[in-house]
Amino acid sequence: MENTNPIQPPSSGADIVIVGGGMAGLALAALLRDAPVSVILVDRAAPADPESWPAQYDPRVSALSLASEALLRRTGAWGLMSAERLCAYRHMHVWDGEGTGTVDFDVGDLAGEAIDHLGTIAENRVTQWALYRQVQQQQNVTFVESGLKAVSALPDGWQVSLENGDTWQPSLLVGADGGRSMVRDLAGFNVRAWPYHHSAIVTTVRTEQPHQHTAWQVFLPTGPLAFLPLSDCAAPHGGGNRHYCSIVWSADTAKAEDIMAWDDATFMSRLGSAFEYHLGNILEADPRFSFPLVQQHATHYTRPGLALIGDAAHTIHPLAGQGINLGFLDAAVLAEEIQQNLSRGLPAGERSGLRRYERRRKSHNLMTMSAMEGFKRFFEPLHWLLATARNEGMSQFNRHYLAKRQVISHAMGIAGDIPETAKKVQEK
Repeated sequence: MENTNPIQPPSSGADIVIVGGGMAGLALAALLRDAPVSVILVDRAAPADPESWPAQYDPRVSALSLASEALLRRTGAWGLMSAERLCAYRHMHVWDGEGTGTVDFDVGDLAGEAIDHLGTIAENRVTQWALYRQVQQQQNVTFVESGLKAVSALPDGWQVSLENGDTWQPSLLVGADGGRSMVRDLAGFNVRAWPYHHSAIVTTVRTEQPHQHTAWQVFLPTGPLAFLPLSDCAAPHGGGNRHYCSIVWSADTAKAEDIMAWDDATFMSRLGSAFEYHLGNILEADPRFSFPLVQQHATHYTRPGLALIGDAAHTIHPLAGQGINLGFLDAAVLAEEIQQNLSRGLPAGERSGLRRYERRRKSHNLMTMSAMEGFKRFFEPLHWLLATARNEGMSQFNRHYLAKRQVISHAMGIAGDIPETAKKVQEK
């Protein structure tokens, strides 16, 4: 239901109000730096500076695609991120924990593309802070530290009311406020949700052997386990032959509760066993965090004068690390359509541009979500005969150069409808 609080006079004019100062919302604001619009970016708190970060790695990391890297380079955030901690990976190794099937992706599968890595593992706080620093320098963006109070429908748009008393009536309201989006719910969007009955456990571990700039993933009967490489050269614990990975262990709810209850010694021992000691023993582990997994998708991304991006529009299983990459592409396409509206002398929130944004992004996101769901179901426990067939299928796919090239090209963001700001740029 739409919020029906009494309409208040607006604090002042704003062309665009973005609710949510996470990575997707900040990326959209950063991509609008040259647009002739005033932007209000709303979040309860600004990202913390590196000086106040804890000593440990951020347990929340993202596998940034080449498209996301290109976007971050164009905003200027990538240079700041590189000065902190980034780890490029050149190889992916996926295997069936209940069989012999394996699939390997390597930069060599993309011969002729002038690419030397498949993606980059970045701590979320590093990406968010770097984008915020860029947005701080933009004269057309004002960051407002406040919570959202209400979203009210007007005859010609929306009124946004904040907890600090500010009200705005923008040409375009953008919900970038995450999977539990207040903008989405207050504006009355319908959402389809599929609970996985799984939880993801995340933490950072130190391994006996180096990660080889490889992203590793094993599919266990209880769910997938990923080891994602982290930079050793600037490790918060001292660096120097101290090999770190971020792990994401997805398991059914009962198993996840057991894992969270283990003491550190038990956790490290059983984690190493589940990972088949590909990187030797697990020598250290940071505190663990757990969150439930739900796939959800808004049936529409736009209404007149309103658009959803990132997790506010869609959330997917983290098994392939595509969540924020989809969010960045949302931001890039919406920024393109806003610029297109403005170039035609139309308001930023003109309906035709928003419809194009929805068409371009909805089909791509649904395709990715379907692929991830199919991938997850492919590795669910099966009768041994079907499991044998699955392992043979993996082996056949691993030998199919063209099929592997197509899959990895889409995952990296170098194929399909890629917005101009997310196309590969030369390193500077």
